[in-house]
Amino acid sequence: MATITHQTGKQILRYTRPERLVHWIGASSVLLLLLSGLVLLWAPLGALAAGGYSRLVHRLGALLFMAAPILYAVLNRGHLKRLLIEPFRYDRDDLRWLMCAPRYFFGFAKSMPPQGRINAGQKLHHAGTFISFMAVTLSGFALWFGKANLGAEGMAVAAIIHDISMLAITVLMIGHVYFTLVYGALPAMTTGYVSEEYARLEHAKWLAEVNAQRSGTTEAEKVAEPAAPPEIEPAIGQTPAESVKGHN
Repeated sequence: MATITHQTGKQILRYTRPERLVHWIGASSVLLLLLSGLVLLWAPLGALAAGGYSRLVHRLGALLFMAAPILYAVLNRGHLKRLLIEPFRYDRDDLRWLMCAPRYFFGFAKSMPPQGRINAGQKLHHAGTFISFMAVTLSGFALWFGKANLGAEGMAVAAIIHDISMLAITVLMIGHVYFTLVYGALPAMTTGYVSEEYARLEHAKWLAEVNAQRSGTTEAEKVAEPAAPPEIEPAIGQTPAESVKGHN
């Protein structure tokens, strides 16, 4: 298996500080939910549930879990629409990428079809995370507040949905960690930057957009610069100051 690292060369901002903050809040909340949920459900760990502390930790994790997307919407309002739409839009290069996904799984990203800000695999991951998040949240609300109205059968259905969707999130998280390690992508979510080499290999279309934006900004700055006044060549026998005075 090929393990790829890209830590040298020109660095490009990929994730802003608010995006990284929300990412780590979300990751922490999933770990809290997973560990406290195992204590509540798995008999060998049942002793740890004594005193109700695991249930309290689970609910604190749930609050963090629900707070993460709200915080993202507040801090990254301009990117929220993109975050919700991108995972459900696929072009021809995305379909070609998915056809080559087995090769990518083993760390061979060279010659993969060019990708945008997120590749086709990440789109599937984001879509699955979004759907699972909604299922976990709604079923969790039902389990938390619906005891009086749902009855035993309704609570059982909510519990099944809750457990299956949490299992899906766990699988998605394991896959996320796996590809992060294989492609050396952790620094992107700690520093916010990736190397230009990494961007060209993984997200060539996105890199082209970034470079185009930079070129556009540079050209705009050049246009905005005031033009230098024309130089006036003094006539024979005149000093430069006399020449300027004569032209005024």
